[in-house]
Amino acid sequence: MRRVRLRLVRGVEVEFVDREVALGQLREVAERGTRFPLVVYGPEGCGKTALLRQAVEVLREWGYSVVYVNPLGEVAERLVATDDLKDVVKRTWREVLGGVVNPAAPALVDLALAVVSRALKRGKKRIAILADDVFQAVGLDRVEQLVKSVLNFIEYPPADYDSVVAVVASSEGVTRSRVGRHDWASLRLMWNMSREGFEELYRAMPGPKPPFNEVWRWTGGNPRYLGKLYESGWDPAVVARDVAKGRGLWDFVKRLGAREVEWLRRAVEDPDALYDGEAPAALVEGLVEMNLVVRLWDRDPRGWVDAPPPERDLELGIGRHYAWQTPLHREAVKVALESSA
Repeated sequence: MRRVRLRLVRGVEVEFVDREVALGQLREVAERGTRFPLVVYGPEGCGKTALLRQAVEVLREWGYSVVYVNPLGEVAERLVATDDLKDVVKRTWREVLGGVVNPAAPALVDLALAVVSRALKRGKKRIAILADDVFQAVGLDRVEQLVKSVLNFIEYPPADYDSVVAVVASSEGVTRSRVGRHDWASLRLMWNMSREGFEELYRAMPGPKPPFNEVWRWTGGNPRYLGKLYESGWDPAVVARDVAKGRGLWDFVKRLGAREVEWLRRAVEDPDALYDGEAPAALVEGLVEMNLVVRLWDRDPRGWVDAPPPERDLELGIGRHYAWQTPLHREAVKVALESSA
């Protein structure tokens, strides 16, 4: 199987590494197809996009015609298709969007669905659609509609098929309850990289760098935040402040009451404080909505893409029921709390 090459930071490309369990799961999916859309949630930057890009190769080798759509990605990678669909993409683009060069994100998602529909009509028997970060792109009010549209494509196809694979990936944890309240999808969680796989990326970073153990403790194995650390000159304080600034954490903390602030301080020490029945619901919901923490449920491998995180690792901010997306996200909250003290 060809391993795709991915840009880690500007000037540094790496071959897809690690995720052997996930690749095995992809092969199983390729063999049987998906009865329901597979919706994958995980921390921002944990490697969902890399896995979907590699999934294009896995599915192609299994004889699938594949459309990959990422409305928030780089322009050249927002819609990628296997060679046998290039003509279908061109014609559909012309007919559905009038040849618009840079369509709005929702239109691009609609285009991808139209392409796979027309591919079936033209006799393709194995078809796959891989949708990356589309929930944020189409807006939260369209999340359920989008998942139902993909399910309808599987259940009521425009032509007979042998197998369909549909995978949707998102870091928008707030949408999970919306999707989960219907029987329209199979929900799976994905976590940051394993220590061994992450070390391969660390070694690929050019120039002098801190010891690997320090980088691991800062990032928890998240490849995007490895890149952010590199670009900051390996200064975790800079990255933490950027996270705090980007999510408006100073204003968020200012709006909290004394009781909520106390619970937030507890969660910084142990994220499972958020699982306590006395924890303020608005605080928990706010942290999930801002993509700071993830609700983990259990560690049953059948509910995960690749391997689940450890049962508890407080150094990395991982509890049994909740976890900070990375240690740097937790540090960003600490920065905001200290400023408001």
